[in-house]
Amino acid sequence: MQAVISGAQTGISVRDELSEEYLQRLIETARTNYPKLKVLDSRIEGAGYAVKKARLSYFDIFSFSYLFMPGWQQATVNPLMQTSYQFGFFANVGSLIQKPAQVRQARSEQNAIGHEKAAFELNLEAEVRQRYYTYIQKKTLLRVVAESLLDLESIRKSVRYKFEKGEETLENYNKALLACSNQMQAKVTIEGEILIAKSALEELLGQKMEGIK
Repeated sequence: MQAVISGAQTGISVRDELSEEYLQRLIETARTNYPKLKVLDSRIEGAGYAVKKARLSYFDIFSFSYLFMPGWQQATVNPLMQTSYQFGFFANVGSLIQKPAQVRQARSEQNAIGHEKAAFELNLEAEVRQRYYTYIQKKTLLRVVAESLLDLESIRKSVRYKFEKGEETLENYNKALLACSNQMQAKVTIEGEILIAKSALEELLGQKMEGIK
């Protein structure tokens, strides 16, 4: 069993397998591809148009009108045409009072969506980090199990050789076989967990990790 312990304790560390530079690329990819962020960007753009519309609506407060009034006077020889115009300029005082509040409301909605996007980006970054760490953890654990399995295989071969020569008991031989079998099952289980962790991370990325260098 000493060989198993030494094989598992080879200084393999999750921290050594992490790449902060690669993680930042994953985060940026998620920010670019994640559908909800695209929805929030569209809402922010729409809110910006609403602010502009609210500002331009100030012109709706004022109205201009004129009245054209043709007329004439009969003269002895030719009629003398006389034309008059009446102009009017009006302002809706009630609308004038309401407009600043409408502009502030439009800006407030735009800011609220911006804050919502910022909060979602923070949550998305945290989730990408967590899933990336889980993925690396599983890969690192697989290396440990794989190295341990190599040691167990070596022990099994040694015990089998001694058992066939009559130098080892059947009980110890069976223990060696069982240890190898259990470790092989553990290896298969971790390989499946790696695929699951990778798939969970790619869900946030919107693409395969192999395409992110």
